[in-house]
Amino acid sequence: MSPSKLYLFKVKRYRPNLDDRPFWQSYEISLSSFDRVLDGLIKIQDQLDPTLAFRKSCAHGICGSCAMKINGVNRLACQTLVKDLPTLIEIEPLPKLPIIKDLVVDMSPFFEKYEKILPYLINNEPPPERERIQNPNDQEKILEAITCIQCGCCTTSCPTFWTNDKYLGPSSLLKAYRFIYDNRDNASLERLQKIIDEMGLLHCHLALNCLKACPKGINIPAHIIKLKKFALKKALRRK
Repeated sequence: MSPSKLYLFKVKRYRPNLDDRPFWQSYEISLSSFDRVLDGLIKIQDQLDPTLAFRKSCAHGICGSCAMKINGVNRLACQTLVKDLPTLIEIEPLPKLPIIKDLVVDMSPFFEKYEKILPYLINNEPPPERERIQNPNDQEKILEAITCIQCGCCTTSCPTFWTNDKYLGPSSLLKAYRFIYDNRDNASLERLQKIIDEMGLLHCHLALNCLKACPKGINIPAHIIKLKKFALKKALRRK
């Protein structure tokens, strides 16, 4: 068994119905090197403070529920081992989203932008008897984009999103890429029109924060660059 070590969790808390402003609260807990930040939060809630609020679900990096800011970086608490952090661990909610309570944020603005890009396959051709077959080479083009779990880490780390609440954000643009480059989809131009204005594709300045924040290691800027090239080609063909 891995030896235990004392960690100081400094959590930024806020209860809108009770507090005038956010405040920091500290908890000292003992954790093993194999424990994750999520394990620490669960231990705090179970043993020290049942009022502490945070989200969790699968606890295996699939659902994205436990996304939060840990020592200044957006991460998944279920994927972040305490042994990789200093003994002082500062935890905050994801930036620029309304706080419901403590580390729980309202994801509605995030998903409203996601819905704008038509995040579903559009194909008006007669359906085949079984599934629409896609060869491995075509599937490879969208494979990385498919792995996005919509945790919000990338979008809430984006400086453009911080200053413009109408900006679609890297997560929505990545999903737009996923369908625009899917050879089974017939609505690429319609979808492109929805992301091309100053609140979408043209407003991405490639700050690269999304690349650092993505817990799945997706090269989001590379996908956005391909979208910009695609949009430019379509614009040139019209002239």
